[in-house]
This record gives sequence, C-alpha cells and structure tokens, in this order.
Amino acid sequence: MLTAVGLGPGDPELLTLKAIRILRDADTVFVPGGMAHELVKPYAKEIVMLEFPMTRDEAEITRCMERNAAKILSAAKSGKAVFGLIGDPNYYSTFSRLAEMVRELVPDLVVETIPGISSITAVASLAKIPVNGAFLVTDGPVMPTTKILMKIVRPREKAEILRTEGYNDFIVVERMYMKGEKVYRDVLPEKTTYFSIMIARKV
Repeated sequence: MLTAVGLGPGDPELLTLKAIRILRDADTVFVPGGMAHELVKPYAKEIVMLEFPMTRDEAEITRCMERNAAKILSAAKSGKAVFGLIGDPNYYSTFSRLAEMVRELVPDLVVETIPGISSITAVASLAKIPVNGAFLVTDGPVMPTTKILMKIVRPREKAEILRTEGYNDFIVVERMYMKGEKVYRDVLPEKTTYFSIMIARKV
C-alpha cells in the first residue's frame, strides 16, 4: 500500500493530526527533499530521501520517476509505504506523476492520498485577506482544464451548462469527510445539500 501525505506549507504546526498518525504508522516514509525530511523526522521510523532533478528533459524525468517508483514499490509490497510532500499531494505536486508510474508498474497496488494544507489556501492567511468570491488558480494557462465549484445544490443542471464550455467529466462530493459522505461520478443527482463540491474536467 502507498499513501501520499500532504505536509502543509512548511510550518510543523500545520501538519494535520491524520498526517501525523499515518507517518507514525508507516514502515517507510519517502520524501522528495530536505524540508519534507525535517517535517516527517519527529514521527517516521525510517526515512528515505528520493532525488527529483530540476530539469525539463522529459527522458530524464521519466527515468527519475522509474527509479523512484521502483524504490517505493519495494517497500509498498511488503508494508506501509508513505510519500510525504510539502503542500497537498493532488495539487501541482511531484506525487501525481510518480503515482502514474507506480500504477503502470503494479496496477492493483492500493494508492491513497491524505490532504494537506496547500499554499493555495495558506497564502490568504499570510496575506491577511478574505477570499469570498470566485478565484482562478493557475500555473500558466489562462483557460483552466479543471474547475472546482463550491456549494453546488443542482449538480445535474450545472453539469449541462459546463458541457457547453467543453467540460466532459464531472465528480460531485457531498458532505466531504462528514457523516453521510457521498461521491457521484457517472450519474449526477438532481439535487444535493449545501455542502457539495463539483469537480469539472476537460479530459
């Protein structure tokens, strides 16, 4: 089993209780750099530093991912392997591509992610500003291929509108991490509660 754990923006006090529990329970914790190493050190039994060279050479990146995936799989097959990284493992992270490589090598391996406080949410606190309206997060492209919509109470209706913008893949999560949590992927409900989020993607 492989679990990616978000370690937050860098402050040790911003690790979640769940992240600490997963780190303590792991047989091996893999990290991509020194900052992550310092954050997991108080909790991990065994830490392995992985190398991720800063390059745009796709061939070298692929070789790097293959080497690191092999190291992780060796631990994941025999115990609980954890990959700890700064921020959140699903937002602009090294883990996304690494997970693809791991799944290619061992398709039936269980891979999970534990969310962490990302820079996207943390920066508003540091800047001391509220964000109460729509906002765009991008690493370059202006037109997003993914939209995350809050408080979606009529998901089926909203999905039909988004289809006209080129979005064709929809996931709705209702009461996330709460009692009564539901995830809708293929057939969207007509109505959901106020605590619902839609992810719309162009795939």
